[in-house]
Amino acid sequence: MSTRTENPTVRPAVAGVKGARILIVESHYYPDIADALISGAEREIKKNGAIVERVNVPGAFEIPGAIALAAAKKGRKYDGYLALGCVIRGETTHYDYVCGESARALMDLSVNHKLAIGYGIVTVNNADQAWARAATDRGDKGGDAAHACLAMVALGRRWKRK
Repeated sequence: MSTRTENPTVRPAVAGVKGARILIVESHYYPDIADALISGAEREIKKNGAIVERVNVPGAFEIPGAIALAAAKKGRKYDGYLALGCVIRGETTHYDYVCGESARALMDLSVNHKLAIGYGIVTVNNADQAWARAATDRGDKGGDAAHACLAMVALGRRWKRK
């Protein structure tokens, strides 16, 4: 049973994340789509009382590296990380490598370094599909990814206390 409502921008609040510091690592390769993803993500983070900081990277391939650099800082500054960007299929296999490697690297960081990471890299065949997923009044994948990140932060805090 899904807790998802018909309105993609309505999500239940995440308990236990007030004051959490979330780093958004965003690829601005497709600026308008990135802005829509960021809008949904920032709204979700702020709604839950968390604090947001943003950094830009050239493309989706660089997102895991930026998160790794931020997390490597002694005495971690962030409670969670949010990967936002868009990859649109082209005529070459580049799409497959970028999508696969960025997803694998983010999962490796999450599991191997115990990081709360929200995955908001939209991987699509064309710009229409990207807008259907990124727009805050439609798919709101930025908000979904932020919500997932906050949920993982809450779990980490819960289990750290025990």
